[in-house]
Amino acid sequence: MTAQDSATHSPAISVRTGTFLAAAAVVAFSLSFPATVWALDGFGPWTATGVRALLAGVLAAGCLYAARVPPPDRRHWAGLLTVAGGCVIGFPLLTTLALQTSTTAHSAVVIGVLPLATVVISSLLAGGRDRRERAVGLAAADSVPTTRPSPVFWTAAILGAVTVAAFTLQQSHGQPTVADVYLFGALIVCGAGYAQGGRLAAAMPGWQVIAWGVVAALPVSAVVTALAVPHEPIHLTTKAVIGMGYLAAISQFGAFVAWYRGMAAIGVPKASQLQLAQPLITLVWSVLLMGEHLPVLAPVAAVVVLACIAVTQRTRT
Repeated sequence: MTAQDSATHSPAISVRTGTFLAAAAVVAFSLSFPATVWALDGFGPWTATGVRALLAGVLAAGCLYAARVPPPDRRHWAGLLTVAGGCVIGFPLLTTLALQTSTTAHSAVVIGVLPLATVVISSLLAGGRDRRERAVGLAAADSVPTTRPSPVFWTAAILGAVTVAAFTLQQSHGQPTVADVYLFGALIVCGAGYAQGGRLAAAMPGWQVIAWGVVAALPVSAVVTALAVPHEPIHLTTKAVIGMGYLAAISQFGAFVAWYRGMAAIGVPKASQLQLAQPLITLVWSVLLMGEHLPVLAPVAAVVVLACIAVTQRTRT
């Protein structure tokens, strides 16, 4: 084991603790869309994306410096750049653009397909890694044990995703909007970032995965902010400041610390399925914080999705 390995590996935690951390992260993420709407009260979509990533990057860089964390090994940077592109730049930008014309509730339910996207991408990545290792004839030193979701797991995951998709189409009268296109792109890039982040969290502490991810995105976030501010003047209101503060400190950094740590403990497939509950929690926030109306079929969708989550958490992978 190298000095880098000993410095970055985290002590193992129980499955129960990992599940709790992942669930706590889901609750924290569920406030991201309301916080984004609040941030849009004083920031344009491009400015909001750049500023939240820039602030999170500065916070993460300070934490890395204070903890005297050495730079990651070269073999980890491709995955970290995927985290940066998907979770730090791509997802925030695309969802912010969508929220200009879509409600918080609708956007949250569309993103409910994210768990299925994450587990599919994770499985594809694991399959590709397995083939490369077999071709070489040995496993990498930090190779993560591959978990193979069972047929029951896939059935529950797909049923949950179909439920979310059907609910979305019912709410939009069967006609996807431009906002839906943005949201679909967001769930693809974020699913890739989640899958890569979960893999990396088995080789380094979860907080370092997202910390290096937002630090890697700093050049892009700085350029985006510099170019956007002249065209999207900032108007600091109370809602805008609170929303931006939450996005930068929690949505873009703090929640990911718990998320990737939980993923490392219980596996990407099971952690991702916990996120089926996120749209439903966001629906509650949309009513309590945004004054939106709760769709009549939301409780029905909630029961089905929660049942699917229960199945995925009890199946063996």
